[in-house]
Amino acid sequence: MATYCLTAARLQLALGQGARRFHVAAALNAKAKVAMSHFEPNSYINYDKLRSNIDIVRKRLNRPLTLSEKIVYGHLDDPAGQEIVRGRTYLRLRPDRVAMQDATAQMAMLQFISSGLPKVAVPSTIHCDHLIEAQIGGAQDLQRAKEVNHEVYNFLASAGAKYGVGFWKPGSGIIHQIILENYAYPGVMLIGTDSHTPNGGGLGCICIGVGGADAVDVMAGIPWELKCPNVIGVKLTGTLAGWTSPKDVILKVAGILTVKGGTGAIVEYHGPGVDSISCTGMATICNMGAEIGATTSVFPFNHRMKTYLEKTGRGEIAALANENQDLLVPDSGCNYDQIIEINLSELKPHINGPFTPDLAHPVSDIGSVAEKNGWPLDVKVGLIGSCTNSSYEDMGRAASLAKQALDKGLKCKAQFTVTPGSEQIRATIERDGFAKVLRDVGGVVLANACGPCIGQWDRRDIKKGEKNTIVTSFNRNFTARNDANPATHAFVTSPEPLPSQPPTERSLNWCRPQEMSFLPVTLTQVRTPTMETTLRTSDAAGPWLKFRGHLDNISNNLLIGAVNIENDAVNKIRNLLTGEFGGVPDVARHYKKHNVSWVVVGDENYGEGSSREHAALEPRHLGGRAIIVKSFARIHETNLKKQGLLPLTFSNPADYDKICPDDKISIVGLKSLAPGKPLKAVIKHSDGSSETIELNHTFNETQIEWFQAGSALNRMKELQKCA
Repeated sequence: MATYCLTAARLQLALGQGARRFHVAAALNAKAKVAMSHFEPNSYINYDKLRSNIDIVRKRLNRPLTLSEKIVYGHLDDPAGQEIVRGRTYLRLRPDRVAMQDATAQMAMLQFISSGLPKVAVPSTIHCDHLIEAQIGGAQDLQRAKEVNHEVYNFLASAGAKYGVGFWKPGSGIIHQIILENYAYPGVMLIGTDSHTPNGGGLGCICIGVGGADAVDVMAGIPWELKCPNVIGVKLTGTLAGWTSPKDVILKVAGILTVKGGTGAIVEYHGPGVDSISCTGMATICNMGAEIGATTSVFPFNHRMKTYLEKTGRGEIAALANENQDLLVPDSGCNYDQIIEINLSELKPHINGPFTPDLAHPVSDIGSVAEKNGWPLDVKVGLIGSCTNSSYEDMGRAASLAKQALDKGLKCKAQFTVTPGSEQIRATIERDGFAKVLRDVGGVVLANACGPCIGQWDRRDIKKGEKNTIVTSFNRNFTARNDANPATHAFVTSPEPLPSQPPTERSLNWCRPQEMSFLPVTLTQVRTPTMETTLRTSDAAGPWLKFRGHLDNISNNLLIGAVNIENDAVNKIRNLLTGEFGGVPDVARHYKKHNVSWVVVGDENYGEGSSREHAALEPRHLGGRAIIVKSFARIHETNLKKQGLLPLTFSNPADYDKICPDDKISIVGLKSLAPGKPLKAVIKHSDGSSETIELNHTFNETQIEWFQAGSALNRMKELQKCA
């Protein structure tokens, strides 16, 4: 009561002595209910619900909780009854919101429309950032994108208006930067249809990249399933100093954990070193956590986040988060499944690559390493920006270095591009003179979009197949990722070293819509020819982006980057019906035409890369029935389940070597498919002999219903008919 009277007295003083009591009461009520964003004034932050759920779970588990556990368990659909075992049980969660980028939103919205629901159940947004190709410069490229993609933009805008989904037009910015500036807040659980959704962890959020079918679940008001994640703790001590930047933290972690070391886990940063990193720097670290296979990454709430919220016009959220800070930091004495310690005071600037983001090198060593490995020594292009490093801070640090270069009479030796993260950032760097400095040193400011980071780059300075080196501040550098040239050696690092640096003595310029209909699967044994490959999912960007809403067309991208173990060739497999070799999509279509089911046999970390949902939709559309591998990358196993396929792993990884490309496989035991019960595969060799191996799966009861119905969407429709 005393607190109420004190608050009321202050409000009365602020409002003036003539203000009536109901004005004071209204102001108090408004203070108690803080909107999730300026754009959704009627959707409120509910820390009380989060606290209630956390208290229930903490009492049940009788132990301190990590920050990751607090936010994840705080969003449980049934905190009192949910079985919780890290790395084993499936959690049913109620995320607060959904975000979709324009490429994946096409399929997500088509699936949502198919559900028959009138409006989305949670705040949701669409962001037009993927379809803008970098060619000339920001204004020209944006205008061209609007003309080329007008049908897609019109569909997304109209669908958003009809179903209650916010729409950010092309040119407004990159999805993850827009989320950070407008929608992310400490403790929120957000799912997004993009791998780098974890960017929001820099503002104390649990933000998870998912497939469109998962987004449909949440938009439809259905509890969303997530395998209870393990928690990897990264303890930061010391202080960032000198040339070392936040990006170097994740480059170091990637070198330690590799591209699959974070699979099934949330990476939780903590320790005294956290306070030396800016909010956008923390976002950079969380963003690239996707490259180690992590479910997501997160930092604890601190004064850096509070300041960022205030500077982005969200002071009320900052104050509310501060009042609930105990919910937004880990409990003292909590336990992690693995701990990595990094002393920031000793951390050196890093550069990772080529061809994989976990090949880490201190910048001081890269020249000699490049010479030893025969990598091209001249850097052809430096590119800064992307969702990983496109904040005002990143632009400012790069501009500072560019200014120093200009002051010494230096300009770029290599080509140099700059991608602002949002229109707000672009306008601000123009206002503060940063953009002019970056142009004066030789840079080209591109549109506020993903651009070259996802392969949306009309690169013309080299020929395809020509060996060359590029250095970027992006997050991924897989083969042909940025420019469709498999001979491009791409390295990822911080943005600061890129604009200019004199060549060394070795001339090494190392500057730092189609309607979908899926038939139910008949539960009999599946006899299939195999497609045996070693691969990650292809990054279906560049020329494939325009087909993201047309399943049949984009299915021509099926496994075209996979290496066939039979001949070590890419996109060249034997058609067992004709005996001839052909492209993977062509052979798959031939099998489908002749009613022949087929499976993929793959190696480790299957599903690594981008476009994972399409990598599930495509084999399903072309008649695939199962994916049998040694292990799956991150969310791809769930993507496959959602689309009605069988994701299976070898009980004994050595059994991979028993399968030949011309074998036929029968998967036995599907009629009695049950959680925790392995399946059998009978391998029939071309010489007439056969052998049986055991295959594991991770289906729970609900997911088995998806499989039996043909897909999760089909099962949703069945349940609607029964309701």
